[in-house]
Amino acid sequence: MTTAPIADRSTLVAARATELSKIYGQGETQVVALDRVSIDFRQAELTAIMGPSGSGKSTLMHCVAGLDTFSSGSVRIGETELGSLKDKQLTKLRRDKIGFIFQAFNLLPTLTALENITLPMDIAGRKPDKQWVDSVIQMVGLSGRLGHRPAQLSGGQQQRVAVARALASRPEIIFGDEPTGNLDSRSGAEVLGFLRNSVRELGQTVVMVTHDPVAAAYADRVVFLADGRIVDEVYGPTADSVLDRMKRFDAKGRTS
Repeated sequence: MTTAPIADRSTLVAARATELSKIYGQGETQVVALDRVSIDFRQAELTAIMGPSGSGKSTLMHCVAGLDTFSSGSVRIGETELGSLKDKQLTKLRRDKIGFIFQAFNLLPTLTALENITLPMDIAGRKPDKQWVDSVIQMVGLSGRLGHRPAQLSGGQQQRVAVARALASRPEIIFGDEPTGNLDSRSGAEVLGFLRNSVRELGQTVVMVTHDPVAAAYADRVVFLADGRIVDEVYGPTADSVLDRMKRFDAKGRTS
């Protein structure tokens, strides 16, 4: 029943980078991490960002998510230009409009699963939408673990808490930095399935950095970076098609 509106929303842009550059150092020590990258992340889509080590994939995500500054260009979350925001405004934007899922689960050990899930809203002084939070908790299968603290949960369960926390405040966009990197294959598949369902069933927008072709296959689109530039993208990826693209890049690197 939600398919039609989600399809309509996918033509809208949740985040946009335009001519985005990130440069470290000067002179002979200068490193160009991002080289005039332009990209749109559409609403209700799951985008995976891939590339070899040092390609700029994590830098791109961190700059678009407002976690790192950029040297030139522009970034928008919805209609908000990040470069025009002061520190307090940027903090509020990240808290209210962006969800984060990291490889290290980043849960507070003294809080229960439920308290970790609602923590960003508690800090913001916002009352959680109980019906929405309940639906998120049910989707990630945590109903029987809400009173448990992180030390009482498996790695997969802890990452489910992190996914639920990211979804609970209904952010405009969720960024995941290797969200399954610390998980075994089964737990990783579960977390990726939850992210996929959040896009399909809840209309969520997700951007995920990954090195894993199997993880990338859950995405609607895979964007490939090399040397700070976008060099290719694949729609409707499979693990095999992603792996094939990666092998091509490796071969170019060896022959160049």
